Amino acid sequence: MPTLRTTSMGAALLAGVLFAAAAGAATLKIACSGIGQERQLCREAAEAWAARSGHGVEIVTPPNDASERLALYQQLLAAGSDRIDVLQVDVVWPGLLAAHLLDLKPYTRGAEAQHFAAFVANNTDRGRLVAMPWFANAGLLFYRQDLLRKYEQPVPTTWQALAVTARRVQDGERAAGNERMWGYVWQGRAYEGLSCNALEWVASHGGGAIVGADGRVGIRNPRAALALQTAAAWVGTISPTAVLNYAEEESRGVFQAGHAVFMRNWPYAWSLAQGEDSVIRGKVGVAMLPAGPAGSPAATLGGESLAVSRYSKHPAAAAELVLHMTSAAVQKDRALRGSFNPTLPALYHDPQVLQANPFMGELQDTFAGAVARPATVTGRRYNQVSHLFWNAAHDVLSGRAQADEALARLEATLRRLGRGGRWD
Repeated sequence: MPTLRTTSMGAALLAGVLFAAAAGAATLKIACSGIGQERQLCREAAEAWAARSGHGVEIVTPPNDASERLALYQQLLAAGSDRIDVLQVDVVWPGLLAAHLLDLKPYTRGAEAQHFAAFVANNTDRGRLVAMPWFANAGLLFYRQDLLRKYEQPVPTTWQALAVTARRVQDGERAAGNERMWGYVWQGRAYEGLSCNALEWVASHGGGAIVGADGRVGIRNPRAALALQTAAAWVGTISPTAVLNYAEEESRGVFQAGHAVFMRNWPYAWSLAQGEDSVIRGKVGVAMLPAGPAGSPAATLGGESLAVSRYSKHPAAAAELVLHMTSAAVQKDRALRGSFNPTLPALYHDPQVLQANPFMGELQDTFAGAVARPATVTGRRYNQVSHLFWNAAHDVLSGRAQADEALARLEATLRRLGRGGRWD
C-alpha cells in the first residue's frame, strides 16, 4: 500500500485544502475580458488565489464589445442568475448595475482607502461600495517613432498637425512600397468606444460635455460640430473606411502589423506593441492626444473594476477573490506584464512599474485630468445617453448626417429625456 509523503509546502497545501473542504469549498465564476492579455492575466491571478484558498475558479469570457457585455450582464442580473459570481465592470457601470451588486464594505477591512479616491467614489452608490477599482485607463496617442524620425516630423500636438503628418508619412510609405499604410487608426464602430473617442474630440475642441455635471445639455455648439467634422474628414483619407467598424483590437491589429503611423488606444496596447513577436517592437512612442484649435488635450477616463453579484451563492468567497485580484501585488504584476494602469497611487512611484511603462510617469497628468463620461449625472440612463451620442457621431463619420444636424437631433432628444434640458 503506498504511503502519503509530504514536504512542508505540501503539508501546508494539504492543510489549506482540508480547511477549505471543512469550510465548504466553492467554485467561483469570474468574468474576464478577452481583449489583449486580459484573459490570461486574469486567469493566472484567479488561479493563484484558488490554489491558496482551496476554492475553485472558472473563467467566463463575456463579449469584448462593452455594449454587448453590459447587455449580457443586465440580462443575467435581471433574472437573478448566479451564473457569474464576480463581474468585470466598466467605470461607467456601477450606477447602472448597483441594485444587483453586493456591498463590499463589510469585507474590505478598509482596503479601498489605498485606491484613488475618485475611483472609489465612482464605485460607491448611496453609501454602498459596489465594486473595487482594478485598473485605470485614459485614451493615448501611440505613434511610430522610427517613421517620424525618417520624415523629420515632430509628435503632433494638434489634430490639424496630426492630419498633416499622418498624410505625409502615409503617402511616403505607400510610395516606398507599403501600400497598406494608413496615417491614423482609432475606434469608430457604433459602440461605447466611439463615445470615448468622440468625447475626446469634442472636449479637445472646447465643445463642452454631452451632459454637464450640473445636468445641463449643450452638446449642439459650433466647437462640438467642428470636432465631429474634423474626424469625419479623416475617413478614407488618413484612416481606412473600415475604421467605422473598428474597436480596440481591430485598430491595434493594424498598428501592430506596421500599417499605421498613429493610433488612439488604451494603455494595454503598449506592452503588446513591445512583445517579442511584434514587428514594431522598440519603434513606438506614447503621447497625449492632440488638441483642437480652441481647446486643450483631452483623454476620456476609462478603467475597470470588479464587483460581486448579489445572486452569488458564495458572496464571502467572491469578495475575497475580488480583494485578491485588486491587491497591490496583482496590480503591480498586471502593470509590469500588461501595462495596465494601477488604481493604487503608491504604484506610480514604483521604479519597476515606471521602467516597464515610462508613459505612466511622463503622462501622469493625462490620467489625473481625464474627462469623465456623464455616467454620474445621468445615472441609470447613462447607457441610453451614450447610445444616442455614439450613433450621432457615427452618422457624421459615415456621411449620413452633417454635424450640426446630428447634434441638433441629439440635443433635442437629451432635453426630452432630461426633462426640459436638465438632468437630476
